[in-house]
Amino acid sequence: MAKFEIIVGSVLGASEYVADALQEVLLKNTHSAEIHLTPKLADLDHNTNWIICTSTHGAGDLPDNIQPFAEQLKNQNLSKHTFLVIGLGDSSYDTYCHGSIQLENIMLSGGATLLHPALHIDVLNHPIPEDAAVAWLNNWLKNNEQ
Repeated sequence: MAKFEIIVGSVLGASEYVADALQEVLLKNTHSAEIHLTPKLADLDHNTNWIICTSTHGAGDLPDNIQPFAEQLKNQNLSKHTFLVIGLGDSSYDTYCHGSIQLENIMLSGGATLLHPALHIDVLNHPIPEDAAVAWLNNWLKNNEQ
C-alpha cells in the first residue's frame, strides 16, 4: 500500500472531478490518497507520491488556487519527492497544458523524480477527462505495483 497526495489546480472544476476519480482508483487498489484543493507545501506528506492534476488558465497560467503552491515549490530541495502529472487543456490554444508543464518543470528543477511521462488530456478529444485519467492511472499502477 502506498500513500498519494493529489494536488489540484482548477478554475471550473474539471481537475477536481479528475482528482476525485483518481482518489477512487487509488482507494480501490488499497492505497491511500488525500486531495488538496488549496495546496500548501506545509500540509503535504513529503514521503508520499504526489499526483499533480491541474488545468491551464488564461494565457498559459496556473489556476489561482495552485499559484501560491507553485511559488512555495520554487528553490526547494525536492530530491526526495516522486510525482506524476496530469494536465487538462484545450489543444486549440497555443498554451495547451502549459500550467501542468510549469509545475512539472518546477518539480524537476528542484530535483524531484517524475515517475512516468505526464498525461496531457485534450478536452476537445476527451470531454470527460476523468475517463482518460483513470485509464492512465490504472495502467501505471498495473505496471508499477506501488
